[in-house]
Amino acid sequence: MIHAADRVPVVLIAEELSPATLAELGSDFDIRHCDGADRAALLAAVPDADALLIRSATRVDTEVLDAARRLRVVARAGVGLDNVDVRAATMAGVMVVNAPTSNIVSAAELAVGLLLAAARHISPAHAALREGEWKRSRYTGVELYEKTVGIVGLGRIGVLVAQRLAAFGMNVIAYDPYVQAGRAAQVGVRLVDLDTLVAESDFMSVHLPKTPETTGLIGAAQLAAARPGLVLVNAARGGIVDEQALYDALAEGRIAGAGLDVFASEPCTDSPLFDLENVVATPHLGASTDEAQEKAGLSVARSVRLALSGELVPDAVNVQGGLIAEEVRPGIPLTEKLGRIFTGVAGEVAQQIDVEVRGEIAESDVKVLELAALKGVFTDVVEDSVSYVNAPLLAAERGTEVRLVANTESPDHRNLITLRGTLADGSQVSVSGTLVGISQRERLVEVNGYDIDLEPTDHLAFFSYHDRPGMVGTVGRILGEAGVNIAGMQVSRDAKGGEALVALSVDSAIDGAVLAEIETAMSVRTARSIDLV
Repeated sequence: MIHAADRVPVVLIAEELSPATLAELGSDFDIRHCDGADRAALLAAVPDADALLIRSATRVDTEVLDAARRLRVVARAGVGLDNVDVRAATMAGVMVVNAPTSNIVSAAELAVGLLLAAARHISPAHAALREGEWKRSRYTGVELYEKTVGIVGLGRIGVLVAQRLAAFGMNVIAYDPYVQAGRAAQVGVRLVDLDTLVAESDFMSVHLPKTPETTGLIGAAQLAAARPGLVLVNAARGGIVDEQALYDALAEGRIAGAGLDVFASEPCTDSPLFDLENVVATPHLGASTDEAQEKAGLSVARSVRLALSGELVPDAVNVQGGLIAEEVRPGIPLTEKLGRIFTGVAGEVAQQIDVEVRGEIAESDVKVLELAALKGVFTDVVEDSVSYVNAPLLAAERGTEVRLVANTESPDHRNLITLRGTLADGSQVSVSGTLVGISQRERLVEVNGYDIDLEPTDHLAFFSYHDRPGMVGTVGRILGEAGVNIAGMQVSRDAKGGEALVALSVDSAIDGAVLAEIETAMSVRTARSIDLV
């Protein structure tokens, strides 16, 4: 039988990707190709795939996922995921990733381009010139300098547009109910409500996601309150601006112009808006640059490498980790190790686990640390690869209840991560770790209530016993005779002559026979050897 660890992962590329993307994947995988738009070819090729790379032409639904029993990650080299059944993938334990930041510069630049083109009548002036007409006076435009631009949606693209238009000498205001005024001020933008933005803007640029709340957000009422000289740009999502209301406002001269890259229904080749000379329109070209396509391919290639190695993938859309703050990132590998140590100390899968995060780190979203803990808890329990997607499913299948507890109070450490759980017999197990110093060194600081200070190296051992003289020497003698070097040792006890714990980091794994010898010699209550490699 060939185990998963002995098999070279298969990466199936279902649509054309750049040579640089293939180079980024490297030589660690069996790279195969198929035509994802050919349903039969896709279904025939996907059963062997560990990863599936697609663009927009390949549909990944329940039928494909059912056929792809080995599949661990679907990677879309782009932003949208309309062609991927994310819910079905999650139920199957398949990670779904995309490249959410690959096109942000391209999209921002197109929005600025549309705004300039509409302000200076570039499209109709060009068309007239091609017809042999020289109409300089007809196409007199307006400057951007010292005008007010309203950014509707101050996300990543909205910020880029704001920064670029500020360089034109524009006054930049923005509407975004999910952004704090202080954050807006950091990028030189004044935050206002939507009514104020509409009333004050000479130009508007929309950069919101399309949701039930944002659909039709810019409608007849907003356009009626706008300045007559308003130029409106939408390079975000079709439907956020009511197209009929926009047509009426433009046709009646109530606003001056519009630049559109997106439409409520796409592809859109027949719209009354296209008949208006004060509209410049493009066919959803926001991400259509060589650079954006290349960035998307490289981004998902890196994500595939991470996913197939069982690591955290920041761009995974169905991993409930949220945006990972820089302060949280160093705690991820530590928490994974704590999960493995927890299971090793417990000797079984806990029925209930609390992931406690304390200190300054708890000021950020630490949901990802719950996932990291679960990944660690189950890594040495199941034969299959454990990922940030299937770890919660593995917990649910085994009846393990998980709770995340975050508290900014931490009396003894700047930051402290604790896994605390209940076993089938009602006994409690806990392990705690922290990061110390400028280099953020990992330290194991507590096991089952005993205070220790130990580096969580590749090989660890824990012995609980009744405190009495000679026990430390006994451990050292047996390990020395077995050729096992002790890198670090901590002894902790609840009272003199009470219960004690020896915690060891060693340079090599401890053989089962050696472990048994120590157990007998010390009359230990529990003996655990844990290998984190």
